Amino acid sequence: MTSVFAPSPVEAPARSKPAITVDRVSKIYGQGVEAVSALDEVSFDVQPGELVCLVGASGCGKSTLLNLMAGLDRPTSGSITMPVGRVALMFQDPALFPWLTVEQNIEFPLQVRRVDLLHHELEQLWGTSGLTIVFVTHNVREAVRLGDRVIVLSSRPGRLAAEFHVDLPRPRHIDSAANAELAATITERLHQTMSNGETA
Repeated sequence: MTSVFAPSPVEAPARSKPAITVDRVSKIYGQGVEAVSALDEVSFDVQPGELVCLVGASGCGKSTLLNLMAGLDRPTSGSITMPVGRVALMFQDPALFPWLTVEQNIEFPLQVRRVDLLHHELEQLWGTSGLTIVFVTHNVREAVRLGDRVIVLSSRPGRLAAEFHVDLPRPRHIDSAANAELAATITERLHQTMSNGETA
């Protein structure tokens, strides 16, 4: 599932004041021996008008973090500050066409290029509106294609494992050599957090 979180730009504040501040946010579900720690002291800022992509292994707390940002849930500890105004949360759920075979379902989005289109429309919206966007994806190339910055979360409990600034000129192509090279570096870092059972 890919999710987009976008605070609306009421009035653009000074660049030095973040649009979003995530400060030592932790989230624990349940209690006692059944408690599950989804996030552990995650901290980062997002500047006004910035497009930040979050990547991480399944279950690392990406969706939990978006829900907390959108106010759909509350952190167990820590705080999330957004002085910029209203918040919108958009989910892109996977869907299958029941009248097509599995192979045809896989081929269909490739044929109509629904992804590269999604990227273009999101960039257009971001570029013309000045929105601050946090975008969650499992696809590292997609993150590099879209983001000003890519944040890598560790395996559960999710912690900030690494940040990568994307200095590639726009417009970008998801299959370009420069995009693929940076995506490979980020993917290697992501694999390290998973294989080492990294929690910090």
